[in-house]
Amino acid sequence: MLIRPADSKDEYRLSLLISEFRVELERLKGAEPQADIEAGRREFREYLEKGYPMFVAENETQDLIGYLVCRIEDNVVWAESLFVLPKCRRKGVASRLYDKAEELARELGEDTVYNWVHPNNHRIISFLAKRGYDVLNLIEIRKPLQNEKLTKKIKVGEYEYRY
Repeated sequence: MLIRPADSKDEYRLSLLISEFRVELERLKGAEPQADIEAGRREFREYLEKGYPMFVAENETQDLIGYLVCRIEDNVVWAESLFVLPKCRRKGVASRLYDKAEELARELGEDTVYNWVHPNNHRIISFLAKRGYDVLNLIEIRKPLQNEKLTKKIKVGEYEYRY
């Protein structure tokens, strides 16, 4: 497996992965969306335009099997997106990609990478916990989106929210 910076030649293949990642995120909210490759392409181009560091994982046949996008603000590294194809998970791909984010943080004199994580995304929560990450202090509070069905409740501290 090769981990390397993404470039413009990866646009189509990486757009496919981005669209699959977005489908998985929507499923965490109970939706069943279709992959939107064109939206993935727009997102890829936006990352390029903004100069976000992007890394891809290639297997031995040079297929893209995962990617990581980082955002850097004031020397703080945020892991914007981390995705590995389901058939390639639990083989160290995400760890090798995430190592790149942590390298960026160290290069900037920082000790950590920051993450926004959906509370239903147990895979990434478990992954980050194994790497020594804990919840810091963030909670997103918003009104439900139009047609969004909130079917669960979640407790944060003393407060209970529909989720």
